Amino acid sequence: MLEEDRVIVREAAHYWWLFLISGILWIIVAWIVLRMNITSIAAVGVMMGVVFLLAGINEVAVSRMISGGWKALHIVMAVLFFLGALWGFFEPVNSFFALASVLGLVLFFYGAFEIVEGIASRGGGNPYWWANLVAGILLVLLGFWVSGEDRVFALQRRTYLILFWVGFFALFRGFSQIFLAFSVRHAGKEVEAATA
Repeated sequence: MLEEDRVIVREAAHYWWLFLISGILWIIVAWIVLRMNITSIAAVGVMMGVVFLLAGINEVAVSRMISGGWKALHIVMAVLFFLGALWGFFEPVNSFFALASVLGLVLFFYGAFEIVEGIASRGGGNPYWWANLVAGILLVLLGFWVSGEDRVFALQRRTYLILFWVGFFALFRGFSQIFLAFSVRHAGKEVEAATA
């Protein structure tokens, strides 16, 4: 390992606890969402607000780096994302049900993204490229199934599907962050032992 890499690992190891706190917070979010009650719906609505807020900040940052018509488009997108964030924060239940009404489309686009990512990473030395491909195909099929459901019971099923999906995503994200925290801490200790 180069000396520059050792310095980076050593510095990152000082902040291993941030990953640990992040993991614990994700597990708390998973617990709230998987209870599947009105608090879960509101929590997902607020999470949507956070996602829209971060997307709006990203669009502002991109608009500052470019010029012309694309700059105007990114500013318009930032305003739309900020309005979506406000809606998610002040009307979390309504924003959740808006997501439930377009869930099939969201699943379709997410699945298409996973398929493209899987195919693109096939030649890049990723031996598990097929996992993205399979997940993407399943998400696209799930998107078609959700979109074609009977309208009478569709919203209730979509509600449970979203809560289940978000809850398990948060749970897995929490565990991966906790594992990452201890891996970073361990790597930092190894580098300190090697340099001592």
